[in-house]
Amino acid sequence: MNKNPAPVLLSFVEVGGYPDFSLLYRRLGFDPVVVTSGRKAQSVMRQRPPAAVVADFYPQSDFRDRTGSLESLLAAVQRLPEVRVVVLYPPEAASAVDKLRVRFPGFTALPLPVDEAAVEAALRGARR
Repeated sequence: MNKNPAPVLLSFVEVGGYPDFSLLYRRLGFDPVVVTSGRKAQSVMRQRPPAAVVADFYPQSDFRDRTGSLESLLAAVQRLPEVRVVVLYPPEAASAVDKLRVRFPGFTALPLPVDEAAVEAALRGARR
């Protein structure tokens, strides 16, 4: 039995549209847990606090008080200051990402399309 399990990387793929980086996450020493809803992401965060989070961000106008599910996730991550956070977003959402940075500073944002090297660099260097 492994006494030191790999740290969890929470991959929140709400929309996707980019490559599956699970092999990269494993190569970097993480145990990737992929979820596709904000509710599942919150549940994983309570059960197995992650060392890193990679999440896509597509602003949603149907949210009354938020721009999308990512805001709830970032609020939860604020309680875990050592978590590395990488946000993947379409270039047309850059102004919404800037607004998120005001409320939730400290995450790395990468515009789509994104490649493995950029995600790897962000995970190695991004510290909240």
